[in-house]
Amino acid sequence: MPEDTGQLAAVEHIVVLMLENRSFDHMLGWLYTDEGNVSPSKQPYEGLTGTESNPDENGKSVMVFRIDGTAAGAYFMPGADPGEGYEPTNRQLFGTATPGGSAPTNDGFVTDYADTLVLRARQHRPIYPGTTSADIMGCFTPQALPVLAGLARGFAVADHWFASAPTETLPNRALACAGTSQGHMDDGTHTFTVPSIFGRLSDHGLDWAVYGYEKQPLTRGNFPDTTLAPASHFGLFPDFRTAAAGGTLPAFTFLEPSWSSTGNSQHPNYDVALGEQLILDVYRALRDGPTWASTLLIITYDEHGGCYDHVPPPDGAVPPDSSAGEFGFGFTRFGVRVPTVLVSPLIEPGTVFRVPEGTTLLDHTSVLKTVQQRWNLPPLTARDAAAPGIGTVLTRTTPRTDDPLAGVTAPTSTGTNPAEHEISHLEQVQADLVARELIPRVQGPVTPHPGSVGWTSPASRGVEWR
Repeated sequence: MPEDTGQLAAVEHIVVLMLENRSFDHMLGWLYTDEGNVSPSKQPYEGLTGTESNPDENGKSVMVFRIDGTAAGAYFMPGADPGEGYEPTNRQLFGTATPGGSAPTNDGFVTDYADTLVLRARQHRPIYPGTTSADIMGCFTPQALPVLAGLARGFAVADHWFASAPTETLPNRALACAGTSQGHMDDGTHTFTVPSIFGRLSDHGLDWAVYGYEKQPLTRGNFPDTTLAPASHFGLFPDFRTAAAGGTLPAFTFLEPSWSSTGNSQHPNYDVALGEQLILDVYRALRDGPTWASTLLIITYDEHGGCYDHVPPPDGAVPPDSSAGEFGFGFTRFGVRVPTVLVSPLIEPGTVFRVPEGTTLLDHTSVLKTVQQRWNLPPLTARDAAAPGIGTVLTRTTPRTDDPLAGVTAPTSTGTNPAEHEISHLEQVQADLVARELIPRVQGPVTPHPGSVGWTSPASRGVEWR
């Protein structure tokens, strides 16, 4: 029986904005709390009730609380960069770096953050004044995030969307773009030697684009088929706006934020308000463009970044590769829930989107599956082959003409960004990719040549070039 893909055939443009390191509860946990965690369309919503807690280092319960967006420093919460990566994530979920066969309880966020604050202080890393371990239990209200929450209410929110792996940024971004991280479970590896969705699209005569914000996108240097792709596939945020306004967006567009510590990625402890403005700018560019009626926007976050979430990540993920990865991880367990909002005029307002109970859950490889379903492409790995697509969220045959964000403006932060003088981790990754000649210093083509730092031949990468 053919898979149900809803009105996916009416979509000509899929656009993905992937932001940084925030959990579902941290950004959208309070979305429908005041309505009994039931959406306007009468669908259940797995949000916060206000009774959730974690024990602190003394065994005292620390309750979840609402972040007041009007308070000084609110948009720099949780105040310092929490622990991220495989072992810190295990401590947050299981209370130990090596979980064994135990089930996750999500009771270790406060104690892990307490240890992380000590470590960050020793490293002279930026910490907002007055930050304590209890701050990891703070979660933004809809009033504090009027753009993200407005889109979640106005279109669809996926409340059971999980990061692809319980670890940090680059493995999850690799899984989102290629269906595998080749076993890597930390950000020490910047490049991968497998085909990505971008090369797969090119192989089938379909256009795509990757846009950085103010610098060339990291993704350009992550995969062989992006590194060697024509420069016409890449640009900066103004180029995205021009394409959206001119109706020239390709089939698939992947957007990156600014990686600077003063940028809009929303990586803790950077300014969340700037990310709200970026989301609004992306939405407005698409909503006001001529192809809005046939566009699907997916807003998601690569991983939870150590921020609190109360839903234990389940097992049941399909390993992309035949062998275990770093730390002996078998890729059968999902990462922590991350915020994912689905935006299209073919979506009814107030939708809570889930896949049927008992089926494979939504994760970042669901984006790959949706692109593959829309344009009849073969899978990249066993992981995206097993993933569910999201086409069934598109239920309308006639596009909506209303604008849920009419009159909405992005918030403005108060207080001082504690990280404003820090060179961010992903800026360092970007500099490394530039130094290795895998992405250019400026807009334009990049052609790695034999003898250049980090160069390997396409054949040695195991990629068939056409």
